Amino acid sequence: MLLLHRHSFENRVLRGAYLETDYASFAAWRNWGNPPAAVHDCFSAAAILSADGAFLLGRMAPHTYNAGQIYFPCGTPDPSDIVDGKVDLDYSVRRELKEETGLDATEFTAEPEWTAVADGALIVMIKVLRSSESADALRGRILAELAREPQPEFSEIRVVRGRADFDPAMLDFVVAFLAQRFASG
Repeated sequence: MLLLHRHSFENRVLRGAYLETDYASFAAWRNWGNPPAAVHDCFSAAAILSADGAFLLGRMAPHTYNAGQIYFPCGTPDPSDIVDGKVDLDYSVRRELKEETGLDATEFTAEPEWTAVADGALIVMIKVLRSSESADALRGRILAELAREPQPEFSEIRVVRGRADFDPAMLDFVVAFLAQRFASG
């Protein structure tokens, strides 16, 4: 696992340095409520936006660390996300999208900007991926992929068309991002 141990935002650019830790230490830090340790869990998330204006999120399966929580395809970077000596959050978001949904990032048009959401020890870099398909078509494709996997990370795919679809199981960073997106149209 890679955790951000120093960072700055300058001119709308995140710069920082990651350190490597093992999963057991990372899990202990999270279980203890992310006590002050001068580190952040900084990761990228794929906000899948359908042609009909809905976002698709997954509910984490019962066998996962975050069982029952609802959020975008994402994950804490690991050493495989280091490209040319740097943590590549774009590579990480593409990898996580493929692993968790079976969808390939090349099928989407990525918005040029990232949206950063800070939530305590989390710094989430969200990349909106626009699809030419409807939410129902995308959901069907993802569910078909999940049915082929012996232990998929997502147990359910939720379509969020507006605030009425918000769920208490959605993580705070997801709610903050979606509230802003739906408010701005």
